Amino acid sequence: MSRIIKSGLIQMSNPLSTGSVKDIQEAMFQKHLPYIEEAGKKGVQILCLQEIFNGPYFCPAQSPEWYDAAESCPGPTTERLAPIAKKYGMAIVVPIYERVQAGVYYNTAAVLDHDGTYLGKYRKNHIPQVNPGFWEKYYFKPGNLGYPVFKLSSGVTIGVYICYDRHFPEGARLLGLHGAEIVYNPSATVAGLSQYLWKLEQPAHAVANGYYMGCINRVGTEAPWNIGKFYGNSYFVDPRGNMLAVASEDKDELLIADLDLSKIEEVRRVWQFYRDRRPDSYGDMVEQLP
Repeated sequence: MSRIIKSGLIQMSNPLSTGSVKDIQEAMFQKHLPYIEEAGKKGVQILCLQEIFNGPYFCPAQSPEWYDAAESCPGPTTERLAPIAKKYGMAIVVPIYERVQAGVYYNTAAVLDHDGTYLGKYRKNHIPQVNPGFWEKYYFKPGNLGYPVFKLSSGVTIGVYICYDRHFPEGARLLGLHGAEIVYNPSATVAGLSQYLWKLEQPAHAVANGYYMGCINRVGTEAPWNIGKFYGNSYFVDPRGNMLAVASEDKDELLIADLDLSKIEEVRRVWQFYRDRRPDSYGDMVEQLP
């Protein structure tokens, strides 16, 4: 029996590059609102926003003023979105910059249930420090919550993997082992070195684990950093690695797809990757390199 879930992704360009951190964040939040409302009106049941959705990707420079972008989680942004989630019965994955205390910050995604209830959060585990353009260790501690999944009141179990995490199959496997049926990967990635991997790695995760993935990338260029073009191409991929829907390269867009979760059972009955795993032989994977 089919279990069809309508899911949505929003890819967005940053509208404001000057002013205070709070002004820039508010402009991005307000730009998202019509798209979030549109998703609700179109019957989207699970919506995911892009990495640190309420602002630019500020990691190309080590600028302490961007610490002001961090907030508690749950906190102001989840509280603003909870009524919209409840209004439409739409679960929302909300990626934000999280502040725990002075000097302790995480790249985080909160999960709101269909009635707006805060279910929990995922903290990005793999933190890049790549020159030029990705000084994330300056801003974020590595996640310390493992690889949680979230059981929505609709019965769907989802997981979150954030941007650079996608290069690591270990966490993608753990999300599947923990029961994720859909894994969302909100990202911020520019044209260049990793672009060819964008439509390679995540379909591979979907196939290897027999689940759906919703993968988001922002669009446009962002001043004053101008590290390159965020090339969009957000997409949904099914457990067979088929692209179900792909967004444009350069437009703000709400991407919607129907995900038939009954296919997970169908695919896993053919490809018995979980049955045939050999965890007894994988000990070396968790050993530290000398």
